[in-house]
Amino acid sequence: MASVFTKIINREIPGYIVHENDDFIAFLDAFPLVEGHTLVVPKKVVDKIWDLDKDTYTGLMQFAYEVAQGLEKAVDCVRVGVAVIGLEVPHVHVHLVPMNSMSDINFSNPKKNIAGNRMEELQEIISAKL
Repeated sequence: MASVFTKIINREIPGYIVHENDDFIAFLDAFPLVEGHTLVVPKKVVDKIWDLDKDTYTGLMQFAYEVAQGLEKAVDCVRVGVAVIGLEVPHVHVHLVPMNSMSDINFSNPKKNIAGNRMEELQEIISAKL
């Protein structure tokens, strides 16, 4: 079943895409915890991360590694945290969250409202580091 992420992958709805290859895509979270919060998603729709085949799982983590390396260079942060929650959208996704404190990756925090022009700027900055 198609998810909101599938619609971004297929360009049916807009997304601030920072990196992409044939199998995976990374885009800024529309409801971020902090600026630069990025989602890494396989293009193949699978609901749960542990239902991925080993090759797709390994590829997803390698792709997330590459995105995290660029993200850490692009956004002022101490490190990039990683989380897999999977309850919001039934499509595997890895959260990459730039962190300066533990609270930056607390999913109970209110989501940030970042203006579209700032999201575009972040998209460009992060993409340039990948």
